[in-house]
Amino acid sequence: MSFDLASRLAARRAEHLYRHRPLLESPQGPEVVVDGTPLLAFCSNDYLGLASHPEVIRALQQGAEKWGVGGGASHLVIGHSTPHHELEEALAEFTGRPRALLFSTGYMANLAAVTALVGQGDAVLEDRLNHASLLDAGLLSGARFSRYLHNDPASLAGRLDKAEGNTLVVTDGVFSMDGDLADLPALCAQAKRKGAWVMVDDAHGFGPLGAHGGGIVEHYGLGLDEVPVLVGTLGKAFGTAGAFVAGSEELIETLIQFARPYIYTTSQPPAVACATLRSLQLLRTEDWRREHLNNLIARFRRGAAEIGLTLMDSPTPIQPILIGDSERALRLSALLKARGILVGAIRPPTVPAGSARLRVTFSAAHSEAQLERLLQALAECWPTVMEDSHA
Repeated sequence: MSFDLASRLAARRAEHLYRHRPLLESPQGPEVVVDGTPLLAFCSNDYLGLASHPEVIRALQQGAEKWGVGGGASHLVIGHSTPHHELEEALAEFTGRPRALLFSTGYMANLAAVTALVGQGDAVLEDRLNHASLLDAGLLSGARFSRYLHNDPASLAGRLDKAEGNTLVVTDGVFSMDGDLADLPALCAQAKRKGAWVMVDDAHGFGPLGAHGGGIVEHYGLGLDEVPVLVGTLGKAFGTAGAFVAGSEELIETLIQFARPYIYTTSQPPAVACATLRSLQLLRTEDWRREHLNNLIARFRRGAAEIGLTLMDSPTPIQPILIGDSERALRLSALLKARGILVGAIRPPTVPAGSARLRVTFSAAHSEAQLERLLQALAECWPTVMEDSHA
């Protein structure tokens, strides 16, 4: 008896769901080289254009010269370096919370927070469209796991009424495949009614949202009382790598004591923390990046409507073009690539069946001319895709 891996892979190909890894042969930026081909890319999460910023690169280089390359050990052994500590203090101040805790990846941060806070006898209630890391964390926690309808406070209320023990309500701040915002004020009000805690993973909100890039909690004017557990990743708008959880003194100490993904993982390279400290300064002070990004988003939505594309309800740099059929989504992506433009086709199981899409993402590094080139290519390719679907 053996695992029949070949048939699983063949089935994935037949369903137009097979995934390929494009090989990036250039730094992150609007103009890239992928698999040997120069392309204009609209599929990176480098929302503020900081991943290749000269000052962030310099901070990384200087950090490596001073602190070496590897973290060397877990934070609790001898891997917690001064740059890690300084970054945690800066992130706490940035989020307006007493403390922050640094993690090597966003997936780890979500697993750590959920599994350390709830277990058997408790309840974890999650938005149906949460990121896979949040859903996995809920399943692994051992708590009673339930998903409420997407962004639906009434659906959440019904599940809260049935919840027992410590109850954690978990939601993305910005939903990564739709680009819409969680209705946090209403969700937090429901949670408060039942004495539940709210955890927000604002991976895609930090940087683009808020007057100073503080994400969805700044956007809505919420604080520690409404959102006790706030998670952010550093590999998107910050342009570096890693993640953090921000909250009360007691929350952070609880994670240090009980969060297995934190306790048993080597710390990130200290030089990365040095780079993130610099990118955090740029994120907070260079407001023009957010302003330019918002102008690009508004222009794209106007142009897409003129072409007749179906966009999702997103005010963020994530602008999905809803196609529906996986094969048609792949076809449109291929037609754009033939014109030198890279936009990824997102298909099930990443998104629900029948909702395949092209996930267009914008960066402050994109120019207005590059955006117009994308709109022109879409205007040329979309009628062809529509004709193919009716053939």
